[in-house]
Amino acid sequence: MLRNRVRELRARHDYTQADLAEKIGATRQTVGMIEKADYAPSVVLALRIAAVFRVSLEDVFWLEGEEQPND
Repeated sequence: MLRNRVRELRARHDYTQADLAEKIGATRQTVGMIEKADYAPSVVLALRIAAVFRVSLEDVFWLEGEEQPND
């Protein structure tokens, strides 16, 4: 399963789900589903999310069972 730090990063940047959705060209519902790991984003969407937070893709997303990224 794909895990992520989207909620944590979004909170650090003081973005709402709607703010992030607008920045990545998605809906608020999509952001919520990604945060809950109910939806695995496309590579393009995942790259957009990483770019908004100015971190690597691996700092946002990882596969369950792999090492979680460091701060």
